[in-house]
Amino acid sequence: MRSALLILAALVGSCTQFTDAVSINVQNEPSTKKSEKTESYMPILCSPIPAPFSSPSSVHALSPADISAVYTLGMPHSQRDEASRVVSRLAELLSMFNPEVIIVHVNNGSVKPRSLLEEAEELSLSLSHQVSDWKFVLLFVPTNFTCACLPHDAADVNTIVQEVEEALQTLQKRLQRTLVHVVVWSTNYQQDKLCDCAKDKSINQRLHKATLLKQLQDSLNHVLEKPKWHNNFTALLQSAPLIPDPISDSENTLSDVNQLAVQLWTNLLHPSTSQIEVTNSSVITIPCPTQEQPFLRTQINSPTSRVYSSSLTDLAMGTEIPCTDRSPSPTTPTSVHELRPADIKVVAAVGDSLTAANGAGAKTDNLLLVNNQYRGLSWSIGGDENITSVTTLPNILREFNPSLTGFSEGIGNENSPGAFLNQAVAGAKSRDMVQQVRVLVDKMKNDLRIDFHNDWKVITMFIGGNDICDFCTDSIIFSPRNVVERIRQALDILHSEVPRAIVNLVELLNVVPLRDLHQDSTLGCPTWFVSLLCPCILKPKDGSFELQKVNDFNRAYQRTMRELIDSGRYDTHNNFTVILQPFFREVVLPTLENGQPDRSFFAPDCFHLSQKAHTLMARSLWNNMLEPLGNKTFTQDFMATIELKCPSESIPFFRTAVNSNYTFPGPPPTPPPVTNWGSDFYCANTAPSNSVPTSVHRIRPADIKVVAALGDSITTGFGAKAKNLLQLSTEYRGVSWCIGGDETLETVTTLPNILRKFNPEIKGMSLGKGSRQTGFNMAVSGAKIAGIPGQVRNLIDTMKSNSEVDFEKDWKLVTLFIGGNDLCQYCNDRASLSPLNYSNHMMTALDMLHKEVPRTIVSILEIMEIEGLRRIKRDSFGCNVFQKFVCPCFLLVGENSPELAEIKRINREVQIETEKLVYGGRYDDKEDFAVVVQPFFKNSVVPVNLDGIPDDTYFSVDCFHFSERGHADLAVAMWNNMLEPVGKKQTYNNFTNARNNIKCPTEEHPYIFTRVNSLAILNPTTTTTALPLSSTTTARTTHSTTLPLTGDCSANVPVWLAVVLAVVGLLIGCAVTWLVFFCRAKRSKKEMPAAVELKGTPF
Repeated sequence: MRSALLILAALVGSCTQFTDAVSINVQNEPSTKKSEKTESYMPILCSPIPAPFSSPSSVHALSPADISAVYTLGMPHSQRDEASRVVSRLAELLSMFNPEVIIVHVNNGSVKPRSLLEEAEELSLSLSHQVSDWKFVLLFVPTNFTCACLPHDAADVNTIVQEVEEALQTLQKRLQRTLVHVVVWSTNYQQDKLCDCAKDKSINQRLHKATLLKQLQDSLNHVLEKPKWHNNFTALLQSAPLIPDPISDSENTLSDVNQLAVQLWTNLLHPSTSQIEVTNSSVITIPCPTQEQPFLRTQINSPTSRVYSSSLTDLAMGTEIPCTDRSPSPTTPTSVHELRPADIKVVAAVGDSLTAANGAGAKTDNLLLVNNQYRGLSWSIGGDENITSVTTLPNILREFNPSLTGFSEGIGNENSPGAFLNQAVAGAKSRDMVQQVRVLVDKMKNDLRIDFHNDWKVITMFIGGNDICDFCTDSIIFSPRNVVERIRQALDILHSEVPRAIVNLVELLNVVPLRDLHQDSTLGCPTWFVSLLCPCILKPKDGSFELQKVNDFNRAYQRTMRELIDSGRYDTHNNFTVILQPFFREVVLPTLENGQPDRSFFAPDCFHLSQKAHTLMARSLWNNMLEPLGNKTFTQDFMATIELKCPSESIPFFRTAVNSNYTFPGPPPTPPPVTNWGSDFYCANTAPSNSVPTSVHRIRPADIKVVAALGDSITTGFGAKAKNLLQLSTEYRGVSWCIGGDETLETVTTLPNILRKFNPEIKGMSLGKGSRQTGFNMAVSGAKIAGIPGQVRNLIDTMKSNSEVDFEKDWKLVTLFIGGNDLCQYCNDRASLSPLNYSNHMMTALDMLHKEVPRTIVSILEIMEIEGLRRIKRDSFGCNVFQKFVCPCFLLVGENSPELAEIKRINREVQIETEKLVYGGRYDDKEDFAVVVQPFFKNSVVPVNLDGIPDDTYFSVDCFHFSERGHADLAVAMWNNMLEPVGKKQTYNNFTNARNNIKCPTEEHPYIFTRVNSLAILNPTTTTTALPLSSTTTARTTHSTTLPLTGDCSANVPVWLAVVLAVVGLLIGCAVTWLVFFCRAKRSKKEMPAAVELKGTPF
């Protein structure tokens, strides 16, 4: 009977509907079937593997179920809390196999940190009498370098390695049946700013710190790989250090802790490929033991094998010069516009590590070689050997003028003798250009090999890569305008002080394609290493706002550089010019025949470039210099064969604006003053359905006859057009983003005005200001979620009593936006304003609409992240006083305070509760009713101007409510969300206010998207003819909103029976599982020691 009941529960339970509330993907064995999603409350994530009845005799046959305690040594003193949370989460994962696992921290709570050896001795003594239990020890190695840039850093590494080795010898001598995993814990690199030597601009602090970590990893690995362990004790190194995210805010700290815990867990089970971090996926992948690999990893049962091993060199580094005419001008030119290649006497360069050529000459896949600066191979300034074996701009020029000088040779930094006029500094940013240029000018003036006033010079500047790598840490300092302003200051110095010079300003490369190298684990790229060097590029997830912002900033850097040069600022006399060379604007990543990125073009870190890439860059720069302005190549295709161009007979000169007949467009014209916030409309398919639809999943925009709105002061248009405090309290309902109907779309952008392009007879919109023509705008300023049911009742009564509305037959669009006042007042009434109560009130309101209002789409705008309003500032009384008065719980608390962390958590919980309610299936049983969450506010973005400063023009005089400009942007974002499928809706808003942002319905998908009609988009393999309410759920994209899991089973089985049987089956399954674990634990468990100063935390 019990077996039959379990089988029946499993079969019928699959027909019931569950809400997917988390983004966790659990990997057991590889399978061609779709992995099932797991609910947040599921007690077991990994399927238990049958354990042997006897305890394993070898450490190499140790499974997760054999671990009853996790012992920690060497917890980082400065980050003990974060490390403790990581260990706790690791214990959570182990509890899937042994629910009674505990954590024991040595030196827990001690004020004064002790040495690793002292902690090892204490642990050894306390456990020395245990001979039968298997013990798992996490030995942390904090990288507490006194100062990462001091000369004795290598000695620090050796000291740490020696201490770890002594601690392991102590553990091995006294402990039996023990598995030790050594984990390097990297402290935040920003701590090095406390060191005086960190101010040394000649040292790339990040690269140096990353290199030290790599040296420590290699040294520890060398010690631990020695075959000195025996069958009941072994130690091995986790193959990548644990690196807390240096740019995580308080809200993302928990996510970072989860990532680190999963990294630990993954390395416990499988050998690593140096590709630990999840850099572009919205899910955290939790691997599980398999039948083939059921054991915790050791060197014997899972030897680490290199995934990628290849020489990074290529013999074909030379270039053939096809040019026959290599002669100079008959006399030394007096104009920069008549300059032949052979006229160039001096070359120079400024920039960062790509010009310093870090790692370019690495002959093997040795990460430590990235620290070497192979300046003689640098694409724009290197002069090693000659053009037959090394392709650089100077080596090409030397074929025209063998007496060229200024190029760099050999290996070394900018101060080495071979650097000469290569003054690029690894790690440099735009702020360093002025200093580099001043040093360069001094060197040229004082070197006897250079006739400063008469020699023609080519100076190449390439900068901005490190700025874009850091832009997410401070969008103001690294705003495009500020970055290019610093470049301008450096170019101004060259313009005013250096005669007879042509300056190549190389446009910033498109850096985003480099992410591809770190998304393919088989390449073996050291992602952890590059994440230290360039966190803002690797951290964002695919499809996220953060990644879009990377692209936007990258393009803005390029555009602002072009605007600087196109201003004509540097073409004021004939002996100097600056030319923008754009060959790096678009980058085509090199790939192999199998489609994988070709690592041979990159240094061992998969970030800096190899000599092979430097070769192509030199050719591209040369060709750009010979191409006329306005017709230059702007794509660097690393897979293309780049042949060198030659000066033409008609124009044998390096091309400038003058000899290209190029007219500078000058600075961009000042845009005319904005007179309205209207939008342009270009949609062609505006017709309604051939007949009035009967299904909510077949509604075209033109089918909507009635609009209505529920909410608070944002929807009433509170202060939207206010110019002063007196007007602030006025409700400008006619410009309200989701319900206003003033004027037309060309002058006022609102959701109804967009819909009127499809159906000019739409009803319900509010007009003007005040309460005289509110239409179906039921919003009340100051309302909270508790007042929404009352607004719904008012709306239903008003629509029913309106003679212009056919209540039963007209299709209606009801927009709901609420929750701002609940969050802003949460700290004053935590009980009634809790997320649970928010969900209950929301459910009451939706239940009323679902029950009483036919033919309706309810569009819920997810509550915004209000914390961003803390950045909105204006030097006015209204902004300084009223903003905090309106929202005290967010705006009065301190930065990084527990109160702020709490309210941000509540903010996110309200968003989650809304999605769970809407997509829980409660409102899916009617063909003429649907509720859809529009999530463009989920990851709220503060609008900023070109300087990276928050743009307060989107806000009213109180810096809290939206201005008419803000309402217009919300209207477009809402409309665009409605035309995006559930699961692929944009979860952020860019605040661009462009007039042409309005999306159009397509012929393939002309309907307003609901959850049901989105399934065909998310899962094209699902065959549906009439869009049934049940379909196959597909995997979510990286920026997805939550989708429910629905089965394909018949609805003939009563829901109550399915629920009862599922619960009974779950209870029986839990009882059987508990019984198995209990019997096994009772057989193998021994009494844990009660050692002094050892505190165990049951989990």
